[in-house]
Amino acid sequence: MTTLRPWREIAVPHEDVLKGTFQQAEFAADLSRVHKGTASPEYRDPVLFFKRTYITEGMRLLLDSVVKRITGQGGDPVIQLQTAFGGGKTHTMLAVYHLARGTVPAADLQGIPPILDAAGVIDLPKARVVVIDGTKLSPNMPETRGRVRVHTMWGDLAWQLGGEEAYGRIREADESGTSPGKEMLADLLTTYAPCVILMDELVAYIRQFDEKTRLAGGTYDSNITFVQALTEAMKAVPNAVLLASLPESDQEAGSRRGVAALRTLEHHLRPRSDREDDEIQRGKKTLSTLEHSFARVHALWKPVAAEEAFEIVRRRLFSEITNTAAVEAVGRAFADLYITSGAEFPRETQESRYYQRLVNAYPIHPEVFDRLYEDWSSLDNFQRTRGVLKLMAKVIHRLWKDGNNDLLIMPGSLPLYDGNTRNEAIYYLPPGWDPVVERDIDGDRAETTEIESRDTRFGSVQACRRVARTVFLGSAPGTPNRMVQGI
Repeated sequence: MTTLRPWREIAVPHEDVLKGTFQQAEFAADLSRVHKGTASPEYRDPVLFFKRTYITEGMRLLLDSVVKRITGQGGDPVIQLQTAFGGGKTHTMLAVYHLARGTVPAADLQGIPPILDAAGVIDLPKARVVVIDGTKLSPNMPETRGRVRVHTMWGDLAWQLGGEEAYGRIREADESGTSPGKEMLADLLTTYAPCVILMDELVAYIRQFDEKTRLAGGTYDSNITFVQALTEAMKAVPNAVLLASLPESDQEAGSRRGVAALRTLEHHLRPRSDREDDEIQRGKKTLSTLEHSFARVHALWKPVAAEEAFEIVRRRLFSEITNTAAVEAVGRAFADLYITSGAEFPRETQESRYYQRLVNAYPIHPEVFDRLYEDWSSLDNFQRTRGVLKLMAKVIHRLWKDGNNDLLIMPGSLPLYDGNTRNEAIYYLPPGWDPVVERDIDGDRAETTEIESRDTRFGSVQACRRVARTVFLGSAPGTPNRMVQGI
């Protein structure tokens, strides 16, 4: 009979997780920091980035399109990335960034050779990559680049494409704050192609413009016109591609003008209408116009599927797992238990595919993922994969430090007695949860701990605390019609 080994003997966390030295900001991929060379190695280094990146089906399709576009074999000229908080927009842009720049041959990047083969590409040419991050631009503060002062998004675009020479072509438009036409932009792109334009957080930038005021960066209308002209120009250049991120929700769009900016951009991508008071309407108009700017030429971005999240989280938090036999043995033991005691467990655990889910999610039980992705992701501030990574990094650090020997990291394994883990979990919940967790669920003064101290049958396996933690994970977000499923 195979001896089952605890998760800590099979799956070793990455060093930053083990030591608890990871920073929350590191889980939020920052395109500008990577572009400037100041990001952490897992984002800055192309080899390490792809080693820790699971290429989802959506990302594969997108990279395939980009590869074809750069090599002049078709592909979409404009790709809109529009998913909810933490849905992987910036991470996907980073994949395109590293692939297109070619500082490391594409064939040497993990997961990329099959994409090149599918596209019939042997050598991917290096492309000029432009990064425009709306959160890093100031509408009324020109930036000095070499011997010129750049005022606008289009000035920044030209400078990044070809320095002072490229900027000279649109100097007048930049200094006057008026958008260059699509023909001028197409000529510029053609000269410096193959090229990739990455525009992140457009709404964050455009929402700062008042419709009646001209700033150094132009006006609200001139910026919207530029986006429209750029999307049209991309179609005329067969080896140029634009990726632009737009928030999915009004909340992520930020201010009321932000919602307007988002609505305006969406209008060119996916027509939509909304009406509220004047300030909200301005935000919605911007969003709508931006959406519309992309509508005629955009390609849809497919967000991360729940099953793909298993591998995404595992690669980011754990080193490569090589003992597949041990993983499969644990998965089989759990699957057999669920089938043998079928009446006591949810119906889905009786399906043959549940064994594969156990193996794919290892060392985290799939129920943890299901609750976080299906329930906790419904909370306003919980940012899907990003939120899962932040919470699970703290969970794994504490469990490792405390010598946890569970076979899997279960819902009942969550160390809510740990202040850092507890604070991360309740951060996303309404006020008032801290004393509930501390007194009723987990901790030295918790009622569950007191019950276990009176009965060794419970205390020897932390039965009360495990049940309470499981109930907390499954019910705390407060989504209606939820079943708390198993331990």
